[in-house]
Amino acid sequence: MRSKASFRGHPSHPALIPFPFAFLIGALLFDLAGVWLDRPGLWTTGAYLIVAGVIAGLIAAVPGIIDYRYTVPPNSTGKKRATRHALLNVLALILFTAARWLRGDVDVEPDTLILGIEGLGALALITAGWMGGTLVNRNQVGVDHRYANAGKWQDEAVKAERGGASIKVKGGLEVNQMKLLRVDGKRVVLGRTADGYVAFDDHCTHRGGSLAGGVMICGTVQCPWHGSQFDLANGEVKAGPARNPIHVYRVERAGDELEIFGVADSSAS
Repeated sequence: MRSKASFRGHPSHPALIPFPFAFLIGALLFDLAGVWLDRPGLWTTGAYLIVAGVIAGLIAAVPGIIDYRYTVPPNSTGKKRATRHALLNVLALILFTAARWLRGDVDVEPDTLILGIEGLGALALITAGWMGGTLVNRNQVGVDHRYANAGKWQDEAVKAERGGASIKVKGGLEVNQMKLLRVDGKRVVLGRTADGYVAFDDHCTHRGGSLAGGVMICGTVQCPWHGSQFDLANGEVKAGPARNPIHVYRVERAGDELEIFGVADSSAS
């Protein structure tokens, strides 16, 4: 049983992020300026900005959750960073919501407690934003890096038969192209080299980067995070910093499909 879906890259996610950031940081600045200058209009604006910022943050969280679940490689340093990023964003929204609730009416001047809560929320938001930038630029989450002749990103969910020793999938790849297979929660990469099809775990043994998001050429796959290279004939390391090999699977043609051995057994939970 197979179903196709593509979750890699959500342009709406980075496009939405500036709105909650600008609204919530702006709310703190308007409140501080209003109290400092004794201008009720400024802190009233700050109160409305909090509402707008929390709503925008909840909207931006939707593609963020999709990226967290489907794009960030599991059991990786990127997953740990993404978890902290998400928790800090949630904390920021809670703190700003609490500050708005404690204030009551929008024309009420924010006191020291409210400003302190907003300040902590802003600090959490800024830290989360820094981590988000690291996720995009270092861990390449939500970014589709296509190298020359790599083809369109392909992502396929495969349901392994209970007790089956193998899975069957369609090929359809050109030389040096890859696609990600999700076999009952296990991530496996199907690729095609000049010598034929290959299959291997989508997990760099260095920091857990997604090899499906890397580069494959001349029978070698390179992790996009730190450049580790692996020989697809046997999984051995060709260039570090990785020290341990990746697991490769036997692939054979089965009529119009490809049969990959060993994935179903190792993915059973």
